[in-house]
Amino acid sequence: MNSLTFGILGASSAGASSYSGIILILLMIALMYFFMIRPQQKQRKEHQDMMNGLHKGDEVVTIGRLHGKVDSINKQDRTVTLDCEGIYLTFDMVAIARVVKPQAAANQKPAEAEETKQDDEAKKEAAAPAPEEDADEPKADSAAPEDNQEK
Repeated sequence: MNSLTFGILGASSAGASSYSGIILILLMIALMYFFMIRPQQKQRKEHQDMMNGLHKGDEVVTIGRLHGKVDSINKQDRTVTLDCEGIYLTFDMVAIARVVKPQAAANQKPAEAEETKQDDEAKKEAAAPAPEEDADEPKADSAAPEDNQEK
């Protein structure tokens, strides 16, 4: 009888430790999902969106760091033909690492940016009503006629 009681007690304590082991494994799987799988899925989705928005004439960089301009896109074969200074190379779409922003928009000259800012401010000032002058302050135009009257 003692061995039967000991076996039952041993099984119940072993059952509690097996639950903690299962919980630990589930916790590790959840951590792997949030730190490894989910970020990869986000990157894959962003890359797919970038590939869907790819057009002829876009500047791209491949995974081999080759820079070129998109000449043609074949959606059926999932290939891209790049113009690299007169040399045409065909790559799989997955070989495109990133799309480079156009130089004109990315490197807008500071003088042009300042001019547009000043133009915007001038338009705002023209649209705003002129501030009323205080009655206590003498007007520059009214002082001149008084000087002429005294002479």
